[in-house]
Amino acid sequence: MKSASVNVRINENIKQHAESILEDLGLSRAVAIDLFYRQIILHNGLPFDLKLNTPPLSTSDFSPSELEDILSRGVEESNNGNGRSAKEFFATLLEE
Repeated sequence: MKSASVNVRINENIKQHAESILEDLGLSRAVAIDLFYRQIILHNGLPFDLKLNTPPLSTSDFSPSELEDILSRGVEESNNGNGRSAKEFFATLLEE
């Protein structure tokens, strides 16, 4: 089978980080690129989803009655013990 060259420009830090991972996996850059191309063929497109981030919801996205319902459900869940204190929540965030 005839081989072809692929030349790309990429951020040096991304290249080094990716190649370090590939080395740990025992894969060369050429094999990784070949695998990527094969996955493109297999999926008839990119082997992962490309998405635009959707903006976070705002209170203006809801009617007053919808907002009241959402807040009421939150209060009900908290009263039923299905919530966490702010202290617990922020402790979890700091662990990540």
